Amino acid sequence: MRVGSDVPGRITRIPGGVALNIAMTLRRFDLTPILLSAVGRDGEGDELVARCNAMGMEIDHLYRSEDLPTDVYMAVEGANGLIAAIADAHSLEAAGDKILKPLRDGTFGDVEAPCPDIIALDGNLTEALLAEIAGSPLFTAADLRVAPASPGKAERLLPLLSCRNATFYVNKEEAGLLCHRHFDDSIMAAKAIADRGAARVLVTDGGNTAAEARDGKVIIATPPPVMVTRVTGAGDTFMAGHIAAETRGALGQAALEAALQAAAEYVSGDVPT
Repeated sequence: MRVGSDVPGRITRIPGGVALNIAMTLRRFDLTPILLSAVGRDGEGDELVARCNAMGMEIDHLYRSEDLPTDVYMAVEGANGLIAAIADAHSLEAAGDKILKPLRDGTFGDVEAPCPDIIALDGNLTEALLAEIAGSPLFTAADLRVAPASPGKAERLLPLLSCRNATFYVNKEEAGLLCHRHFDDSIMAAKAIADRGAARVLVTDGGNTAAEARDGKVIIATPPPVMVTRVTGAGDTFMAGHIAAETRGALGQAALEAALQAAAEYVSGDVPT
């Protein structure tokens, strides 16, 4: 497809968004994610919550707003990859820190005993809220896993670079935006983000070599070659695959390779939506 193209195709409507893409992959690996987000009390929201419940996710702690509609993401993909995408996350942004209530009211933690679990943090949150999270005692004991929602929102993550308990998952383009420079490969990108203060960062580059930088060391792995049938959600699947691999005890190279395998299966279409 090119700009201005008007072509036949298929329009599908499926559960998605960064956090939910991560959660759906975690379910593939028999983990039970707890969802913290904002969902409207409209028909779309009821349907989405029912789908999440049917997939085995914990939905009891979602913020269900009476006056905010359920957010939506639209992507247009062609044989030449992602053509365009629009993320309408205005309800999530308006809900703000209401979605974090279970992390401060004692349900999963509070200021005195912050949550010690893995928290996958989605860059769709506002820049102000992400900055607040970076300095909040509620997140100091957590294993933070951070992903930008898109290249256009990558710079929102800058306040989190100083968090020593955070792992960043970005693609090469997002790494360039975080560092305000161009990178020829994922290795250069991972080293540069680590130099900017990140304790740990994983950088992907489509079908090219991926890299992880941590403690002054870099490990690399190459994705298995597959026929690409979709791209939206690939990075989220990679992140969740890595979390799942480490939860099962995989370390370093093994965890990176497992994450790349999970992403490859997803983009090839072997994983149903």
